[in-house]
Amino acid sequence: MKPSTVGIVGCGNISKIYFENLSKYPEVDLVACADLDIERARARAEEFGLSKAYTVEQLLADPDIDIVVNLTIPKAHANVCLQALEAGKHVYVEKPLAVTMEEGRAVVELARSKGLRVASAPETFLGGGIQTVRKLIDEGAIGTPISVSGFMMGGGHETWHPDPEFYYEVGGGPMFDMGPYYLTAYITLLGPIRRVTGSAVISYPERTITSEKKRGKVIPVETPTHLAGVIDFESGAVGTLITSFDTKAGTSLPNIEIQGSAGTLLVPDPNTFGGEVKLRRAGSSEWEIIPLTHGYSNNNRGIGVADMASAIAEGRQHRANGEMALHVLEAMHGIHIASEQGQHYSMTSECERPAAMPAL
Repeated sequence: MKPSTVGIVGCGNISKIYFENLSKYPEVDLVACADLDIERARARAEEFGLSKAYTVEQLLADPDIDIVVNLTIPKAHANVCLQALEAGKHVYVEKPLAVTMEEGRAVVELARSKGLRVASAPETFLGGGIQTVRKLIDEGAIGTPISVSGFMMGGGHETWHPDPEFYYEVGGGPMFDMGPYYLTAYITLLGPIRRVTGSAVISYPERTITSEKKRGKVIPVETPTHLAGVIDFESGAVGTLITSFDTKAGTSLPNIEIQGSAGTLLVPDPNTFGGEVKLRRAGSSEWEIIPLTHGYSNNNRGIGVADMASAIAEGRQHRANGEMALHVLEAMHGIHIASEQGQHYSMTSECERPAAMPAL
C-alpha cells in the first residue's frame, strides 16, 4: 500500500508528539508542516527533517498532500478543516471536532458531499486498554452493561500550561477539553447516546496563571468549569460523567467504571492508550487484573491518522470518524444546554459503534 502523504497545520504544544510518531506508521508519510508563525513551522521542519515548511495557504495548495492533520486551537478547528476539504484534502483534527454544532455539521457534511474523510481525536480508544475492555464486554464478561461512571477532576491548566487562556474561553472548559476522551470511550464500549442532561457551574470567575511565561496574568472565566452529566444510551445503559477544573485537592474516584449484570470493569484512563484493566465478577470480592489483549499500549498518538489512511486504501470506515466526533460534540453541548434549560436534551446526530481493533 502506498502511504498517504500528510501535512501538519499547527506547530504548537501538542504537535511534537505527532511529528515524532507519524514517522513510525508505514501507512503515512509526513512531508510538510505549516503554522501562522512561519518561523515556528520552519523550526519544527528543521527539528524533524522535513523539507517543506509552509504558510497554511501554501500547504493547502500543495497537490502532493493527501491528508491534513489539523492541530490548531479549538476555535480554529472548523475553519481549517473546511479550507482543507475545499482544497480536496482528507482531514484529521485534534479534539473537539469544532466549537459549535453548526460548525461540526458543516465539516461533516462538506466532507460527505466531496467524498472525503474527516477523522478526529481522541484516538486513545484504539489503544490496548480500551480495546481490551471492549473485548471483555463483547464476550459477556460482565453480562449486560447497565451503567458507566466517569470522573475527570483536576485543578485547572493555569498551573502548568504555557498558554492556558483558551481553556477558559467559550469552547473550552473541562467538558470540551477532556470530555471527548471519556465520551468516545463510552461510545466505543456501549454504543451511541439517546439523550443527556446535567448541571454546569463556573466555580471561580477568574483564574491566575502560575506557570512560567505568563505568570500572574488573570484570566476571566467564560465557560463552566465543573459539569455533572447524565447520559442515556440507545442500548438502555445509563451513564454519568463529571468533568472539573475545580477539584483543587484531587480525587480518589476511578477514571471509568462499568457495571454489568454479571460483573464490574475498571477502565483505564481514556487519555492513555494502555493502563490496567480490572474485572470483578458477580459473587466475588476480588479484582482480577486482565492482561491487555490488544497492542498500542504506549503513546501511540497518530494511530487515528494511520487508521484513516489504511481505511481509505481498503474502502472501509475509519474508526475515529467524523460522525462519531460530531455525536460526541453534540453530547457535550447537550449537557451544557440541559443545565441552562433545566431539562433533558435529545440527541439529533447518529453514529455507529466503531469497529474493534484486531487483537494480538
